[in-house]
Amino acid sequence: MVMTEPGGRRTGDALWRAPLASGPLDAVVEIPGSKSLTNRALVLAALAQARSVVRRPLRARDTLLMVDALRALGTTVEDDRDDWRVTPAPLAGPASVDCGLAGTVMRFVPPVAALAIGEVRFDGDPRARERPMGVVLDALRAIGADVDDSGRGFLPFVIHGTGGLAGGAVTIDASASSQFVSGLLLAGARYEKGLTVHHDGEPVPSRPHIDMTVAMLRDAAVDVDDTETNTWRVEPGPIGGLDIVIEPDLSNAAPFLAAALVAGGTVRVPAWPTRTMQAGGRLLELLTWLGGSCRLDRRGLLVRGTGRVAGIDADLREVGELTPVLAALAALADSPSHLRGVAHLRGHETDRLAALAAELNNLGGNVVETEDGLIIRPRTLRGGVFHTYADHRMAQAGALLGLAVAGVDVEDVATTAKTLPDFARVWVHMLGAYS
Repeated sequence: MVMTEPGGRRTGDALWRAPLASGPLDAVVEIPGSKSLTNRALVLAALAQARSVVRRPLRARDTLLMVDALRALGTTVEDDRDDWRVTPAPLAGPASVDCGLAGTVMRFVPPVAALAIGEVRFDGDPRARERPMGVVLDALRAIGADVDDSGRGFLPFVIHGTGGLAGGAVTIDASASSQFVSGLLLAGARYEKGLTVHHDGEPVPSRPHIDMTVAMLRDAAVDVDDTETNTWRVEPGPIGGLDIVIEPDLSNAAPFLAAALVAGGTVRVPAWPTRTMQAGGRLLELLTWLGGSCRLDRRGLLVRGTGRVAGIDADLREVGELTPVLAALAALADSPSHLRGVAHLRGHETDRLAALAAELNNLGGNVVETEDGLIIRPRTLRGGVFHTYADHRMAQAGALLGLAVAGVDVEDVATTAKTLPDFARVWVHMLGAYS
């Protein structure tokens, strides 16, 4: 039986003993496609005026939930070997959308469902019901959508579609998540007046994800104006079909590349893009600060480590999803670290700042939460249970700690299937085959 404690910790899940590194690494690790790119491509393909091909997509829980959501609304998604072929169709209910714990599904699909004819119901995992949705739902109401959430601003809720949406201008506070902006923009071209989104509040986190959304809209022949600070204008008009090759998920590469710093030796990730809008693109800079050396060439990204990790002081506002892996590295470093700018992580799969502090301290660490981050003062760690709170990034952090700390038992490592199927097998192979 799986139970949830008041703080969100799940108990009763199987424990996975994180393997200890036995020596320097010499590994090549192939990483599946980006969740962020895959789910944006699927949404645009469902709204397009022609058939699309999404090549080498990520096939994991978050993307399969997106496929199921779009199919429920009438879109055809067909397997073609390694690719997905997407045929748009008139959007219609009644339909039920299971968001799981996928922020992209719960924030990207409602603006699409507002274009459907009929009732579309949304719900998800228990923790998903705690993730804020009011910004998106209030924005949809402001531009003409009929939304019933009983005034809560959280899952579950119902959208009563009439086959179209007026659109227009809306002001939101997206300081809790860039997904609020991206979700609205992706569907904006299909609204009668298009859509102008203005952000009014603290700086938007994870801005590269909005840049990714804008770039993909332009690739689909959508006219987007982002020249004014904190304002994005999507002109009304057709969305072109896509033929897109999905990059590897660079954030999912983070624990594998970081392993080189902890165990020493080298880890290479093939097919690393020379230019990218993914947050993981900053790993070259961050891992270098932490004591590694990085080389990007035609064979991919190679990271070399010595087994020594240096502390850092870094603003991670734009790359918050890397925080759990970086916090694990910081806990193994030879000097203190300050990770800043990531207050928004309290609203992710779990409160990641509280979870990281609790679990690192449970292993003997010295971690203090700040308003927007963590101060980590390294101490000798001991083995123990590393709870994951149903959060894939927490599980990756636990595995990384286990390279250097004997006896780390990661709870519910299977939660990594959210974005990286077979994480544990790939992790063990990296060590077993090459260490």
